[in-house]
Amino acid sequence: MDTFNDIWREVLTLCKEQVSDVMFNMWFAPLEFVKFENDTVIFIIGAEYKKSIIMDKFAGMIREGFEQILGFPVEIDILVDKTMAEGKTGGKTEEAEETAEPGDDANNPFAAFTFDSFVVGKSNSFAYNMSLKVAEAPGVSYNPLLIYGPSGLGKTHLMFAIYNRMKRDNPNAIIIYTTGESFFNELIDFISKKNTSVFHNKYRNADALLVDDIQYIQRGEAVQEEFFHTFNILQQAGKQIVLTSDVTPKEMPGIQERLRTRFEMGVMADIQPPDIDTRKAIIIRKCQQLGISLNEATTDFIAQKLKSNVRQLEGTVKKIEALTKIYGKTPTLEQVQDIIKDITNENQPVSVTIDKIIDSVSNAFGVTAADLRSDKRQAEISKARQAAMYIIKEITDQTLKEIGMVFGKNHATVLHSINQCRDRMNDEPGFKSAVGNIIRDFREK
Repeated sequence: MDTFNDIWREVLTLCKEQVSDVMFNMWFAPLEFVKFENDTVIFIIGAEYKKSIIMDKFAGMIREGFEQILGFPVEIDILVDKTMAEGKTGGKTEEAEETAEPGDDANNPFAAFTFDSFVVGKSNSFAYNMSLKVAEAPGVSYNPLLIYGPSGLGKTHLMFAIYNRMKRDNPNAIIIYTTGESFFNELIDFISKKNTSVFHNKYRNADALLVDDIQYIQRGEAVQEEFFHTFNILQQAGKQIVLTSDVTPKEMPGIQERLRTRFEMGVMADIQPPDIDTRKAIIIRKCQQLGISLNEATTDFIAQKLKSNVRQLEGTVKKIEALTKIYGKTPTLEQVQDIIKDITNENQPVSVTIDKIIDSVSNAFGVTAADLRSDKRQAEISKARQAAMYIIKEITDQTLKEIGMVFGKNHATVLHSINQCRDRMNDEPGFKSAVGNIIRDFREK
């Protein structure tokens, strides 16, 4: 059971990335693993209504998490034991659960996210060093600290490393971790209840405020107004603020200028995809943490194939570890190739990948796939066509000539279009964000 509890904690980590803190604490955290039998994971929970909601709303997410970790599908079943309602939670009310902080639960899956467990390389050393300095002396300098970069490179790891170090050094400190989405939803909820004073007391009395994916708050003016005042109060009181984002403040078109200038007034540290030596180090470190070993050929293969996302590297090692525990032996190189084939896109022809890229670009820019392949020169179509050529070059190994054949252009035209795309990305933050999102989507598949 202990072995499968480890697997369940990994699934919880995946689920937490997809829901708000409130939803996670209310619906996922109370689930207690019972056993794994006949390809069915059986849980127990303390209320029938909770079982009903979890099975209706979240069972699919949980199944996907297990399949991602284990490499094969499972079913989910939940038993109800009403005696759990008091004993397991220690009498916590749902209101208390909703405001629980990462360090409140001894079984918190983020406890392992420390500075010692973070693999440092050229692509992330500045962000790492700034995070460490902030954690060691919060509010003294580098305030705010904004860590930005594509998804899956370790921003949240550094965020929790800061949290854990601050809590270790000052257990009584009020340190709040939240996400931009949770901040948004929580404020809207308090506004609807006409009880914003509770919201103010929670956030404005913090010793440190850590907000993941701050770009999410650009969806609402009222939320930005609230965050602006919260930011000012905390900073003027010498309290530490740490933010993460997938883009720089200049690339957040919906953010108010006064907020943008505040985000930029501290230190901005970017994280880029790791080089191959760092990728190998990440694989080796994860293997050490999980108590497994991979030969050099397998390590090299994984590092060569998964180039842009730390989460994919760690997820692959977790799958290997899960299969090792279940079957009693480490998968062979051939089996590892099967494990990651769904990530690398090598299981489908390049033509299929190109077609999917063109479909994604057409959806993002509001033109048709036929328009992209045509000779039409309207501004919006030309812009989208440049984006498509650039993304195909980034995602695939196609030559300029081969890309040109897709659009009926020569290699010189393709090169010119790619260069124009790069220039446009430097000048137009919204365009750069749209292109970057499509590239990330394909690299994370």
